[in-house]
Amino acid sequence: MRRPVVGWCGIALALLSACASTAPAELLDRSLRFDPPIELPEPDQLGTTSLEASLRERRSAREFASTELPLAQLAQLFWAGQGVTDANGHRTAPSAGALYPLELYAVTETTVSHYLPDGHRLEQRPDPRPWPELADAAFAQSFIGDAPTVLVISGVVERTEARYGAVASDLMNREAGHAAQNILLQAAALELATVPVGGFDPARVARLLGLPPGEEVLYLIPVGVPPG
Repeated sequence: MRRPVVGWCGIALALLSACASTAPAELLDRSLRFDPPIELPEPDQLGTTSLEASLRERRSAREFASTELPLAQLAQLFWAGQGVTDANGHRTAPSAGALYPLELYAVTETTVSHYLPDGHRLEQRPDPRPWPELADAAFAQSFIGDAPTVLVISGVVERTEARYGAVASDLMNREAGHAAQNILLQAAALELATVPVGGFDPARVARLLGLPPGEEVLYLIPVGVPPG
């Protein structure tokens, strides 16, 4: 059952004019900062859909309605991917050594958002520049531009390297798979359309989003309400 919730992109729409620019998205200033974080709606940790039903219903879907993804659903997807689940800081997805190298973002036509697991918060910046080129950076897979929101999983391998050395990158990539599957199953429980995308130019997507050096893009997950 889809949960009625409040839209989220309006948080930053009033500030868009401050970020307007004719510069190409790939020249995005990496020093750009997000607005102060906001608290997200509390995640639903009980739900009404069983794990088995979510496994059965999960499908790769490439068609989306233009409906904006509500903030509460976005918050639930973020929590499924990297939410904190106890007082010791453990998260929904396993991590080698509990070092948590992953970062989660959401990109829309108007904003770039970054999930902060501690405190279940979101920081945003009004930024329409990455969106027009995101599908092209994914080898012109047009359905990416059809989705109202694209989730981005990135990773900072140096967080894992100190302990795991040469295998750190492999461990981080596996962890991205754990987080992605959590997100896909949560999307199925929310009756959302989504598909994991591994075909893209990671360096170009990182430039489009203005990610800092050392942060690598690992997965794109377009998500939205199914058509009809």
